[in-house]
Amino acid sequence: MEIFQAMESYGTQQLVFCSDPKSGLRAIVAIHDTTLGPALGGCRMWPYRSEDEAITDVLRLSQGMTLKNAAMGLSLGGGKAVVLADPAADKSEAQMRALGAFIERLGGSYITAEDVGTTPDDMEQVAHATRFVAGLSAHGGDPSPATALGVLYGMRASLEVVFDSPSLAGRHVVVQGLGHVGLRLCELLVQEGAVVTVTDLYPERIRSQVDRLRLGVIGPDDVYDVEADVFAPCALGGVLNSDTIRRLHVGAVCGAANNQLATPEDARRLRERHIFYAPDFVVNGGGVIHVADGLSPEGFSQRRVEARVARIHEQVLAVAASAEREGITTHEAAVRLAQRRVEELARLLRLRVPEGPA
Repeated sequence: MEIFQAMESYGTQQLVFCSDPKSGLRAIVAIHDTTLGPALGGCRMWPYRSEDEAITDVLRLSQGMTLKNAAMGLSLGGGKAVVLADPAADKSEAQMRALGAFIERLGGSYITAEDVGTTPDDMEQVAHATRFVAGLSAHGGDPSPATALGVLYGMRASLEVVFDSPSLAGRHVVVQGLGHVGLRLCELLVQEGAVVTVTDLYPERIRSQVDRLRLGVIGPDDVYDVEADVFAPCALGGVLNSDTIRRLHVGAVCGAANNQLATPEDARRLRERHIFYAPDFVVNGGGVIHVADGLSPEGFSQRRVEARVARIHEQVLAVAASAEREGITTHEAAVRLAQRRVEELARLLRLRVPEGPA
């Protein structure tokens, strides 16, 4: 891989490789953009098949965080960290503390938090070595419930666009991935009266929840063929591609996973099939709202978080209206709205007059 070329293609400011042989840590931190403030983004631990795959993932994820933080109205830029390891077999306290030491050396340009493969407890270990970590128990804790709540608001808005009603009662939703966010989303959907079908690569996650929540179950390979109202990707990214989109029989796609589109062209494929796509970095922004609130000088406020997450409903409607008005995909519309905020604030920063000598 031509690393500088890859960074340029994603618009990434900085890529940092972190190696600590004693703990076994191999990690990459990507700082995509700091126009709006320090780069905030979670730390993902995953058994990547290659270093190139990990680099591509962290570049894409950090770019997505810039768009997400901008779309959520936060004074934060976008970044991400990935740890090349299996969280079920390789994770250790020493690795987490070593990662924290590397993040501390970045001097606050990157703030980490939990993500796929890491937990609030892991972030407590990271915090032993750095000040620049969010999502700690003393500052709001696990952001997964806020992420799920944001997806719920996004899903209501999607139904309003497609069916002229935001009600989930009786609607069939297929949820792909029953991790922290996916499970909480299922609980919320059941409370709303939806019919929920789930799938997960780890069957043991499903077994304990099927009877409790009265969930339907489908195999991972069959999830794209189910006839439903909404498909909710809540696992890893890249699941919407030319093959899977062709198989979908839903009115809308709205889920928690990052980077759901394999390529931007896949947004056009969804539009051509008259499937409404709620851009992932808009509907899954509840988690970053929660994490960012924990960084507030006033301290964490659950009420403030819930009020800001509720705005996701109107944001999805605004994206839908913009896409319709401009004749573009919802992905393009959401990207334009987020980039416009970054560009406008960058212009204001350039207008600042530096203070002269006293």
